[in-house]
Amino acid sequence: MTFDDFDFNYDLLDGLDAMGFFQPTPIQQEAIPLILEGRDLIGCAQTGTGKTAAFLLPILNKLSDDPSENTDTLIVVPTRELAIQIDQALQGFSYYTGVSSALIYGGGDGIDFEKEKKALKHGANIIIATPGRLMSHLNMDNVKFQSLKHLILDEADRMLNMGFIDDILKIITFLPTDRQTILFSATMPPKIRDLAKKILINPAEINLALSKPAEGVTQSAYLIYEANKQQLAEIILKDTKYKCVIVFASTKQKVKELERDLRRLKVHAKSIHSDLEQTERETVMLDFKNKKLPVLVATDIVSRGIDIDDIDLVINYDVPRDAEDYVHRVGRTARADSKGEAITFISERDHHAFSQIEKLIGYSVEKKDLPPNIPKGPDYAPGIKNQGGNSKGKKNWNRKKR
Repeated sequence: MTFDDFDFNYDLLDGLDAMGFFQPTPIQQEAIPLILEGRDLIGCAQTGTGKTAAFLLPILNKLSDDPSENTDTLIVVPTRELAIQIDQALQGFSYYTGVSSALIYGGGDGIDFEKEKKALKHGANIIIATPGRLMSHLNMDNVKFQSLKHLILDEADRMLNMGFIDDILKIITFLPTDRQTILFSATMPPKIRDLAKKILINPAEINLALSKPAEGVTQSAYLIYEANKQQLAEIILKDTKYKCVIVFASTKQKVKELERDLRRLKVHAKSIHSDLEQTERETVMLDFKNKKLPVLVATDIVSRGIDIDDIDLVINYDVPRDAEDYVHRVGRTARADSKGEAITFISERDHHAFSQIEKLIGYSVEKKDLPPNIPKGPDYAPGIKNQGGNSKGKKNWNRKKR
């Protein structure tokens, strides 16, 4: 199957050709016809499967066939990184169509807010927004949605986890009831089901590879004491076969410390976190995407908001406490049927959390032997929750499960 089979507008097909898009992914094959028909839709698929194009392309096709001077589509996303990613894809797909867009997210100064206000007042065809920033503009009457035809909620599970449910429900009160609503989510917990019942009408539903890392990811883990993680990271990152690496840590403070430590070890790394100015974050991401920066250190803020197809390695320096976040982190590599590697450091306090990850994905991840110069780590004891242990491995980890 090719994109020609959807009978897209020629201008849209020219944009796809220019971007090197020829064959739709499974989620695109299933979602695009339903969206073109005007059906409300719940789409559930893992990171890296092509969800962005699945909802952008049919909307752009409609606007290409029936141009409008008004705001036709609102796309609501949890983070500015994801908003930027979607906007970049939109700019490429719509290059020959004349469709206009506005990017609305927090973190900028008063000048940025005024630019957003101007774009909203002029009625951009597609608005991509984070909930909090959009609510600010709605409360100031900076935007009118009386002509809106499509609402898209992307990464809906993430928005609910971040506490945006009230904002989303409030935003919907500003929208016409006669609209097409599309909800994409990587997971489908009960709260998402409840939200869908409130805002969608007789929706079609697509479920693809829920909560499973891509088949092209080679996963492994090391059992290691916390104090020895930095030494292991240095050994791995100095392996010349890895050209593009993301290292995930648990907090922004840990991210800052890890960046400092890696740079001291002559590893070319930079961090991205919420304390950076937006221009700084964009510069770091652009350098990483353009291969000027080989190692990016980040919190989960970018685990769903980066669109780079050739990341060689993901390192979980800290095990995520939410098992779903592991899937999203690992999903940064092996995108679009490529190959990639994911390595997780399991410290003395992480055994229970990692056992929950293995339960979610349905299999055990290979535990590798540490390099000879690193002391043996704790034995794997999945039933132990948040147990301490010193860095020299003197505590007995062969305890009975609680």
